[in-house]
Amino acid sequence: MCLAAPKHASSTSDDLPSALEEITKRVKDHGCQPQVCHACGKSDDSDCCADDSLCCGETPLKIADITDVRGKSIGWESPSELVSRGQEGDFVQSAQRGGEGFNFKTAATESHSDAGSVTEGHHCGRLTRGGATGPVPCPLPQRPPELSIPADPRPECAQAEGKQVDSAPGRNASRCGGQGKPADGNAAGTPPASPPPPPSSPGHPAAPEGDGALNRISQRESLRKRRKRKRLPHSVSVGCEEAHSSGMPLVNGDGGHGDGGHDHSEVENCKEKDDDETRVDDGNEQEVIVIQDTGFTVKMQIPGIEPFDLQVSPQEMVQEIHQVLMDREDTCHRTCFSLQLDGNVLDNFSELKSIEGLQEGSSLKVVEEPYTVREARIHVRHIRDLLKSLDPSDSYNGVDCNSLSFLSMFTEGDLGETGKRKRKGLELEQIDCTPPEHILPGSKDRPLLFLQPQTKDVKPLQCLKVLTMSGWNPPPGNRKMHGDLMYLYVVTMEDRHVSITASTRGFYVNQSTAYSFNPKPANPSFLSHSLVELLSQISPIFKKNFAALQKKRVQRHPFERIATPFQVYSWTAPTVEHAMDCVRAEDAYTSRLGYEEHIPGQTRDWNEELQTTRELPRKNLPERLLRERAIFKVHSDFAAAATRGAMAVIDGNVMAINPGEETKMQMFIWNNIFFSLGFDVRDHYKDFGGDNAAYVAPTNDLNGVRAYNAVDVEGLYTLGTVVVDYRGYRVTAQSIIPGILEREQEQSVIYGSIDFGKTVVSHPKYLELLEKTARSLKIQTHNVLNDKNEEVELCSSVECKGIIGNDSRHYILDLLRTFPPDLNFLPVEGEELPEECSKMGFPKEHRHRLSCLRQELIEAFVEHRYLVFMKLAALQLMQQKANKQEKDCAAVTENGSSCLTEAVENSKTVSEDVDPKSKEVILNAYKAVGSVSNTSFDIRFNPDIFSPGVRFHDSNSEELHKQKQLLKDAAAFLISCQIPSLIKDCVDHTVLPMDGATLAEAMHQRGINIRYLAKIVEMVSKSLAQQQLDHIYKLGVTEIITRSAKHIFKIYLQGVELSGLSVAISHFLNCFLSSFPNPIAHLPTDELVSKKKRNKRKPRHLGNADNTAWASTTPVELWKSISNETRNYFSFSIDCESVDQAVEKYGLQKMSLLREICVKSGIQILLKEYNFDSRHRPTFTEEDILNIFPVVKHVNPKASDAFHFFQSGQAKVQQGFLKEGCELINEALNLFNNVYGAMHVEICACLRLLARLNYIMGDYNEALSNQQKAVLMSERALGVDHPNTIQEYMHLALYCFANGQLSTALKLLYRSRYLLLLVYGEDHPEMALLDSNIGLVLHGVMEYDLALRFLENALAINGKYHGAKSLKVALSHHLVARVYESKAEFRSALQHEKDGYTIYKNQLGDNHEKTKESSEYLKYLTQQAVALQRTMNEIYKNGSNASILPLKFTAPTMASVLEQLNVINGILFIPLSQKDLENLKAEVERRQQLQGAVKSAEQEESTEEKVMEPRHTKEKSQPTVEPSTEQASA
Repeated sequence: MCLAAPKHASSTSDDLPSALEEITKRVKDHGCQPQVCHACGKSDDSDCCADDSLCCGETPLKIADITDVRGKSIGWESPSELVSRGQEGDFVQSAQRGGEGFNFKTAATESHSDAGSVTEGHHCGRLTRGGATGPVPCPLPQRPPELSIPADPRPECAQAEGKQVDSAPGRNASRCGGQGKPADGNAAGTPPASPPPPPSSPGHPAAPEGDGALNRISQRESLRKRRKRKRLPHSVSVGCEEAHSSGMPLVNGDGGHGDGGHDHSEVENCKEKDDDETRVDDGNEQEVIVIQDTGFTVKMQIPGIEPFDLQVSPQEMVQEIHQVLMDREDTCHRTCFSLQLDGNVLDNFSELKSIEGLQEGSSLKVVEEPYTVREARIHVRHIRDLLKSLDPSDSYNGVDCNSLSFLSMFTEGDLGETGKRKRKGLELEQIDCTPPEHILPGSKDRPLLFLQPQTKDVKPLQCLKVLTMSGWNPPPGNRKMHGDLMYLYVVTMEDRHVSITASTRGFYVNQSTAYSFNPKPANPSFLSHSLVELLSQISPIFKKNFAALQKKRVQRHPFERIATPFQVYSWTAPTVEHAMDCVRAEDAYTSRLGYEEHIPGQTRDWNEELQTTRELPRKNLPERLLRERAIFKVHSDFAAAATRGAMAVIDGNVMAINPGEETKMQMFIWNNIFFSLGFDVRDHYKDFGGDNAAYVAPTNDLNGVRAYNAVDVEGLYTLGTVVVDYRGYRVTAQSIIPGILEREQEQSVIYGSIDFGKTVVSHPKYLELLEKTARSLKIQTHNVLNDKNEEVELCSSVECKGIIGNDSRHYILDLLRTFPPDLNFLPVEGEELPEECSKMGFPKEHRHRLSCLRQELIEAFVEHRYLVFMKLAALQLMQQKANKQEKDCAAVTENGSSCLTEAVENSKTVSEDVDPKSKEVILNAYKAVGSVSNTSFDIRFNPDIFSPGVRFHDSNSEELHKQKQLLKDAAAFLISCQIPSLIKDCVDHTVLPMDGATLAEAMHQRGINIRYLAKIVEMVSKSLAQQQLDHIYKLGVTEIITRSAKHIFKIYLQGVELSGLSVAISHFLNCFLSSFPNPIAHLPTDELVSKKKRNKRKPRHLGNADNTAWASTTPVELWKSISNETRNYFSFSIDCESVDQAVEKYGLQKMSLLREICVKSGIQILLKEYNFDSRHRPTFTEEDILNIFPVVKHVNPKASDAFHFFQSGQAKVQQGFLKEGCELINEALNLFNNVYGAMHVEICACLRLLARLNYIMGDYNEALSNQQKAVLMSERALGVDHPNTIQEYMHLALYCFANGQLSTALKLLYRSRYLLLLVYGEDHPEMALLDSNIGLVLHGVMEYDLALRFLENALAINGKYHGAKSLKVALSHHLVARVYESKAEFRSALQHEKDGYTIYKNQLGDNHEKTKESSEYLKYLTQQAVALQRTMNEIYKNGSNASILPLKFTAPTMASVLEQLNVINGILFIPLSQKDLENLKAEVERRQQLQGAVKSAEQEESTEEKVMEPRHTKEKSQPTVEPSTEQASA
């Protein structure tokens, strides 16, 4: 992947020489190579990648650079954006390998909760095995004990503020790390979760504190204040004790070196510092952190097992030791105990250093405590979690933030030294390389079963048949007085039925049976403090299987177990047996609003939590981290609760607050969240498109909330908002403004309008707050007329309402028109659009009038105008200067050179001392680009222009005319710039979507709405590069068809009652995808649906009264509806009467259509093979529909500081300073961990980049470890078949190969190829890269015939998508020639190499290194061919007497195969000689002296860019990341 980074980020002047010294030293010491990393394919002095050479050879999904022309941050599009850009990073490492359980204990307060950086003198953590303990060496570059790091290391130009626009629906992520199963941690070597997750998290209620995330924050806050001090962790002052509060089981570390495969964890050491000790310089907010190296060992004494040592840190809380013990393999079954030191019970919330007498070697005794009802319930829940820890059913069912991962099935356990191939001399042991039939090139078979490969032992170890609450609960009064808390009913594997009493003293067997109540203890009663101990005595099978289960559990990678921050749903699932589960049953049938019994104060006040977290201080880095972490935690909890509530509302389980009204008009409150349905109930949207407008308004509102949250103005509050699509209904879930329900809306609204502009009010405080957001959001302050014809000043659209809650906070809501209208889809009488729009057939009538431009488009448009302004001003100023002969301006580039910069230095504010003529020039330039200000560049939009019902004082004023023109220009900019730029990026393959989601993401990044999809498809079909865009065309058509089908399916589902859901969905899928001409829907049987009764009662469902209309749908009717929908919504005509016609006409794949419709609509189908083409039976039956899931859209809170570190790290990597880059990216990783917990897609991106850097720097084991984490995280947080996951598998395969794990590398590549076939099909540019990788590895293991099949397929695909004369094709020819050479088929080899040589010669010239290499290889092949012919002639002539010279048929060396793999994956090694390095160093010093006096950032940048000009000689080789594959030209 391209290592994307801002090209212009400047570095300090000392960086380069030190980097060069480092390089020279390494060349001398090790003969290894330094790296220079570029963002596009060539060395610094070349322009950029040629169109036909794929940047990086790895084809990132989206544009690879996060900066635009001026180095400005372009903002993130979605959680997966970072991932897809080809960046990488580091995280959790389990300290266990090969089946041995290691206990991991880190030496810092944040060891289990916050990520730490690598620092000299800190304890990286201890691995304790069999009682022994010792520090683990830390492999990463060490940092001096004291250092200062800018708290906000943003590249000068990276003004990310207001640009972090998030538009992905967010189905990809899942709830916060804090919701993992605490049962799963420490014995596996996972650092324990510190403090346990808040009770609201589904994973585990056993938190000794029992309240929401905020209660925990305030608790810690008060502790902190009591101690009156400030603590900063090392390295990047990550939030300390308070940062625990979100309760994420943060695991931290960077382990995974190959030595024995032991991983370790770097840990943050929080150091106590008084405020006056911390230097804070307001200018750049430098924070100095002193690291303290402490940590000691205590002896743990636990009943029933041998004492063992545990490494602890003074800053830890007692609570964290509890967590460790509940996770260890041998102590995991204990939950109700206290820790005692010399007979004194330790307080759970005390820090270890505050405990008198606790020191190195102290003995901590675990003392069993009496149970309460709450503790007993927690204990049973914890045991159930342990019994279920390997059961994947929660992942398939999409509950509790569990999700699937299959990597370990292909790597057969962990990667590392254990996976290394054993070598017999130089021979490789035999490995089976044959791919399955369906993976071979040309196979048309797309089996579904392999998507979720099932383990050989599908059924996990069963310990009990039944464990459930007894029907005799609760204990009667007389038994309560004997200490009975509750009764359990158990059936053991030996089929023994047992009744168990949970009492204050523990668990024992009583004499009750299913029908008679006898609570007296049985004989023997087996009284045990732990339920596991009791069951082990009753059932030998339980004892054996439980031990085996825990051993297995601790061997799993922690990333397979940690909960994701947001739920990820799987669109397929095998048949999972429905087992009896008392906890699940209890959760379903109690109202379970977040474990009320564990939370003082009952339900959570979501609004208060969401707003309080926003009010947390943010002056310095620790405060910002704590704040972002709290916001993220509360938000992920809110999204989960809102999703559950929305499903309950649609399923009819929640009582409406206005039950007397029509069903569509009903509103609901559940768990302090307000729910409303997406229907136009009171003709509110009558002028805007009725129900269609009401359906789209919530998503527009969500985009507005996202934008205001990103600007983050103090004192202005938005509502927590989640939009859920479920069973054909759209539900909006919002937090509740305090007091809103007691007042009439007219009294509440003090700003904005409740009737789309008829009555309008304003408020000075709101104007002041909104003015602060206006510049970032490009909103123009404007006056509108109210019903009394008075002018009212607004700084938002009229629909935006301001309400002051009873908590005195200023809330804004209804942000659906935050961004200006899209005139291409809003015909206005008397207004004409620019020519480029009208040529394309705009304006078009859309089905609603709420079409807005995206925030990304506004940003890009303003950026574009800024460039135009710079050019205008610079050109005119240059002419002036030329006239005066004062200064000769050499050149003005498009981006502006030093002259231009000087010319517009004052462009932000024109001061008085500027020459009047210059001032005039700049003012004219402002005017020309439409700036609203005469003194600065400031483009703003009036969102109320063209809004029906909004009136202005003077509708013909020049100001209004300017605003209208600006909107027209923006609409034209989308058509004339953004869409062509997307298409160009697709031709260049800098954007490589593989499915509908990644295509939509690429469009959204450029500010293009989905409604323009047909325009893109149309432009692609007319493009000169149509063949190179074939995959975009097919993806576009697939997306248009499946989105149209989704629109129809939504309305179809609304008419179906619950009992007919599976029949209705299977019938729809048959009509949509099956070749069977007349599928019949089997209605639910009559005895279940009594018609008599149903006719008498009023239907309670939300749909229409006729519940069987859906059953009469036929394939022809459905496809006719789809054709109409594509025409009406997208203006795209498909004219197909059946799926077979569409597949035939557009070359689509039914499996891809099925995947897209399931993912978009939330359908889960049975994992089995479907025959789509049978004309004798329908493809789907009702048994094939397993579930219907919600599709959820919400805001994704960001970790801003982490992102700036990440960008700075990329910039360093880009400039060739790999070590510094690596450190910064490690810091970014630590900060991401701090905010998001252990599992998040942005951490995945970080891990990928880190793995890439490890690989380039020669640390293959570390690369393997980090990439393994990246793959697991991508599978868990994005989905097992997400395009990013496919790419992560490819990277991992390369690192496996470099580590000598050939068999694993092949399995991973085959998995990657299978997924791409399933998601898109074979004819995709990424398939060429995949097949080249597979072909090379097969060549390496001497499977020549198989290798040829893959390499020749890659050649064909490269020829199609890059053109027959591209350098990619030349490389493909060379790879094929090498295989033919190995097969001794020299004629074929010569032919292919000649083709390659011709391309190199024509493209690069005779003197280019590549041309010369090819020429040399041709000579060698010719010699070999001649030698072979001579030998053959000799044999023909002399028969068996022939004297045959032995021919050299060389099998390829692993090194040569790896070299070629590096080339195709975008890693090139540019040779630099020692002499070149010395010249380079001298040149740097000379230039630094020259620029001594000059501080200009631009000049620094240009110097750095020139400095890194590599020269080519072949004396010593220096490795470089060269993303462009073949162009090694200098």
